[in-house]
Amino acid sequence: MVTRESLPKEAMIRFVLGPDRVLVPDLSGRMPGRGMWLSARGDVLERALTRGAFMKAARGPVHPIPDLRDTIVDGLRRRIRDQVGLARRAGQAVVGFQQAREWLQTGRAALLVEASDGSAPERARLVGSYGVPVVSVLAATELGAVFGRDHAVHVAIAPGRLAEAIMAEAGRLSGMLSASPAAEAPAGRRGKAQGRDAGRKAGAGAPASPHSAEQVGPHGAGQDEAPRRGAQRKAPQGGAGGPASRKGGRQGTRPRRGGEPAVPVTQER
Repeated sequence: MVTRESLPKEAMIRFVLGPDRVLVPDLSGRMPGRGMWLSARGDVLERALTRGAFMKAARGPVHPIPDLRDTIVDGLRRRIRDQVGLARRAGQAVVGFQQAREWLQTGRAALLVEASDGSAPERARLVGSYGVPVVSVLAATELGAVFGRDHAVHVAIAPGRLAEAIMAEAGRLSGMLSASPAAEAPAGRRGKAQGRDAGRKAGAGAPASPHSAEQVGPHGAGQDEAPRRGAQRKAPQGGAGGPASRKGGRQGTRPRRGGEPAVPVTQER
């Protein structure tokens, strides 16, 4: 509603209207009602609220819940914790430096979930040159609660849909926490649309089909030129002096033999 960009659902936040037209974030994308979509960025949400984008999309008054941005951030954190917990219960996650490194060495890890307040040098030593994506949006206490510990810093996730879902939710959470502004609607798209509109206006008097365009001659003769040519080709012979001259139109002249003066030749119908 703000940037006019087309993005995958995993990179956006859906909103619906609840009872009494209360604006509710639909993080799962499954709530009933007409959805209103925003890029998953905090600054985009603020612009939508200040510019009345939700009211325009809903065509009526909208009542956002208090601390809407914080509510979205808390909801995304909870979804990441739930997905890491599902991976743990499914045997697709291990916790700890040694366990995560073993998974990396054997190629069993598709994602690393690192505590945002963990040691950066230790994280760099673990990741090394394996080229595995790293997600760092949860604190050590949040990760530890998933595994029944006080804190956890290194978690390795096996390949699969859960790893993909964790990466997608982490991307949305990072966008909502980011303070950098997003771009406005691309100027190229607006330029193309304006160009199409201008083309329609400029071509309002143009031929409606390719066939009508072919009827216009090089000198702007228009549609009358083709019948004129046909008449010249099918012109009958005159009664007194043979066929009419094509250069002279309907009435031409043909010189007589012996240097006699020209005699008019009239075309007969």
